[in-house]
Amino acid sequence: MAGTSLTVEPPLEGRGAPADPHLVRIRDLIYRLCGIYMPDNKYYFLGDRCGRRMKVLGASSFSDYLDQLTLGSNRDAELRALLNEITVGETCFFRNQPQVDALMKIILPKMIEAKRKAGYCRLRVWSSGCSTGEEPYTLAMLLMEASQSLLAGWQFDIQATDLNDHSLARCKEGLYSDYALRNTTAFFRQKYFTPEGDQFRIHDEVKARVDFQRLNLRDDTRMVFMKGLDLVFCCNVLIYFDGTAKRRTVQHYFNALLPGGYFFLGHSESLYGVNDQFRLVHFPKATAYWKPSSDAPPPGAK
Repeated sequence: MAGTSLTVEPPLEGRGAPADPHLVRIRDLIYRLCGIYMPDNKYYFLGDRCGRRMKVLGASSFSDYLDQLTLGSNRDAELRALLNEITVGETCFFRNQPQVDALMKIILPKMIEAKRKAGYCRLRVWSSGCSTGEEPYTLAMLLMEASQSLLAGWQFDIQATDLNDHSLARCKEGLYSDYALRNTTAFFRQKYFTPEGDQFRIHDEVKARVDFQRLNLRDDTRMVFMKGLDLVFCCNVLIYFDGTAKRRTVQHYFNALLPGGYFFLGHSESLYGVNDQFRLVHFPKATAYWKPSSDAPPPGAK
């Protein structure tokens, strides 16, 4: 339903030419740091984003900027600032309605039934690559509505993480344009948002349901502590990873989920050739990946 995506400009004539070797090393540094891989035809985009930071720092060349990224006393802060430039959020509320329908009408009822039988009345959700917050807030509103019926008497926790500091600041601010609410019904607009000029502020009761944190998906130490989850959403994030980084990250997601949990990707994404431990489940106009809990079929599968 959401995700942090790179707004990458299409290559123009001649942009595929060999890049400055120092820019290549910056590209490789970014990959080692967070798993985001930029192929050769994206050097123009990377050079442009580095150029923005170079103007701020007064760096005269990619060589000079590379030194500041690797040797400068402020290198950690500058690497973080560069990542903020190259990861740009693009999403909206209720972005993938078929996915929402599959979750609320098929997956959750069966999951709640199974968990209730086990005497465990708590649901834990992770929105990974949450961008500017529309996805986790969508989930929060849906689960708040379900608390009046399906989830009556239950607790639910939503963890939302992203790499971009600016995006996380917007999550916590909770102020959105009409365009971000373009798929949001009048019911949800009126119940959970307050108009503020030409924008809309999400209510504090919704904000209180989501815990936002900065997380680098390449940080194995942090990732192994993401445990005991029922639902994981990672939409339109892995498309910027190469095969090695995808496999490594998806394994963390698999380990984070409880048996019987579900993993959601973006509409056009797939785990084909990436992970064979999950089982692909088809729903009306949507798919999800299920972590097997037994030899039984996934709950709610068609």
